[in-house]
Amino acid sequence: MSGSEPARSHIRLQDADNVTTLLDSHVERTRLAGGGPVEAGVPFGHKVAVAAIAQGEAVRKYGVVIGHATRPIHPGEHVHVHNCT
Repeated sequence: MSGSEPARSHIRLQDADNVTTLLDSHVERTRLAGGGPVEAGVPFGHKVAVAAIAQGEAVRKYGVVIGHATRPIHPGEHVHVHNCT
């Protein structure tokens, strides 16, 4: 994919955050604005890993621990109830 193709809008407030929140409904897009992968199909308002997250590692959003990974999570992967408690 080239850098000129449309990317997903998202918000990540803290450098220590290992997830970002998607701000659009362009589920077919597979790049984040500013770089980085995102799985196709992740809905508006859901989280995507911006770094690898090890099993048991804290998931951080907006500078707050919101859960822990129940299995390894790869960059660009949807982070939700199927892999985070």
